Amino acid sequence: MQYDVGQRRLLSLRDKIRDLRAEMRAVTAAIEPQPVADHVFGTLKGSTTLLALFEGRHDLIVIHNMGSNCAYCTLWADGYSGLYPHLKQRAAFVVASPDTPEIQAKFAARRGWQFPMVSDKAAAFAARMGYATEEGRCLPGISIFQRRGEHIVRVNDASSRPHDDFCAVWHLFDLLPAGAGCFLPSLSYAVTS
Repeated sequence: MQYDVGQRRLLSLRDKIRDLRAEMRAVTAAIEPQPVADHVFGTLKGSTTLLALFEGRHDLIVIHNMGSNCAYCTLWADGYSGLYPHLKQRAAFVVASPDTPEIQAKFAARRGWQFPMVSDKAAAFAARMGYATEEGRCLPGISIFQRRGEHIVRVNDASSRPHDDFCAVWHLFDLLPAGAGCFLPSLSYAVTS
């Protein structure tokens, strides 16, 4: 396929994706919110609640993260780190993982993460939100909450997985002829010249 022909075809497909995203936003706006009970999380400063995580805002984004041993969750969180200054202009944002607050703080410092983190010990909150296995192991995902007075509702959620919409790495790899190829994320990479 000639370059110009291929680029026109890709533009057409991207237009379809844009239109699907608009349709998805309309469905999101029409979803009946799900009431959610408040929850207590651990932090380095002590306990906090889901309601407190809103920090007086209307919207809250909670990332369900599997913890410091998951290279995939680390890949996503590295991306959120860069987006965080922009995200916090629109909504409160927090990453919840089963790691202790101390482990979270050390790992975040090594990665340069600036976003807030809370400890979801035993994955209790993740399980309530559908992001834990029956054995209690966290699963990756995102939940979107709104505060309605003193009440909390979940208005949307999505699981995280390779090639999803929430990690730019996959979309940049999609521009390469071989896509992501055999790429697997790692907690650290060897320095290459």
